[in-house]
Amino acid sequence: MTSPGVHPATPSTERTAIVAQRVRTPAPVRARPKAEAAAIAARPFLKWAGGKTQVAGEIVARSPRRIETYFEPFLGGGAIFFALAGDADLAPKHAVLNDVNRDLVTVYEVVRDELPKLLARLEALAEPYLAAALPERTRLYYEERERVPDDRVDLAARFLFLNKTCFNGLYRVNRRGEFNVPHGKYLHPRIVDEPALRAASAMLRGVAISCSDFADALAAAKQGDFVYVDPPFEPLSKTSSFTGYTEGAFDRHEQLRLKWLIDDLTDRNVSVMLSNSPAEWLVGIYEGTRFPDAASGAWRHYTIERTPARRAINSRGDRRGAIDELLVTNYAPELARGRLESASSSSASGKASAGTPKPPRGAGKTK
Repeated sequence: MTSPGVHPATPSTERTAIVAQRVRTPAPVRARPKAEAAAIAARPFLKWAGGKTQVAGEIVARSPRRIETYFEPFLGGGAIFFALAGDADLAPKHAVLNDVNRDLVTVYEVVRDELPKLLARLEALAEPYLAAALPERTRLYYEERERVPDDRVDLAARFLFLNKTCFNGLYRVNRRGEFNVPHGKYLHPRIVDEPALRAASAMLRGVAISCSDFADALAAAKQGDFVYVDPPFEPLSKTSSFTGYTEGAFDRHEQLRLKWLIDDLTDRNVSVMLSNSPAEWLVGIYEGTRFPDAASGAWRHYTIERTPARRAINSRGDRRGAIDELLVTNYAPELARGRLESASSSSASGKASAGTPKPPRGAGKTK
């Protein structure tokens, strides 16, 4: 029997069938031209637990220098898309963004296509809330949380309102798919971040956005493309598990299915980077896999690194410290050292500098 951590000795086409049955995805469309992208200071417009804003510099520094189409199947807050698309040197020619959360995808579509209507509706929600005292704010929050939106613009406005006023920007649903995060009680929430929304809308114009399983979202990826994969993290302990992002759970089986898909993308010479927690078994299945190098044909392993990231979703502030985050690539990253050092120094703010992550024991060794 083949170990789950070892590349199965089956043809590529057979492994592809194991991952998922492929369906047609939206055709990639051209992202913003490089010169225009450089002028747009786009950034994530959502608060997002597990978002990559803090480590975007580390990830961008390790991204391929030339990208035909950028794929992000677990979009979330979109920090890496905005960082790459806004970089005059690295902006991909095309972009395909995806998430399994239908409401989140609708928000991105509305920001891209119907921004004036969205801003008007969001202002109508924000004005009475910001003018009220805490008890009334709490009432308005739970009233809005229970309300069923009338249309897609209303849904997007409600999503943004709850995102900026709920506890810690957390997105969690119950088994019925109902948003159930408590009120955040912030004094000055920035509910209508018009500059960020306008910049994001400009950056998203022409970008394909879909809502599907991650395997379907990556069916069209080919050589010359770059796939950044940021799934729900594997919990480091039994008590740290968080599976309320959608009605279903991203369990160990899903982590393994994703790993097989990355193996398949590697066979297709697609550049892939994975972010995840440094769970021991997860490190093991990537360390234990080897594959032929596309250029030389020699056997090689995934490149495995760790980078510090701040945990921000714990209910207790004193437990939101820096933890290691796993970065796995199927190519040897050409580090843009200036970018990396700049990102480390700007995000330090009293914390230890990110520096150069150390690979775990055994990484990079060939059998």
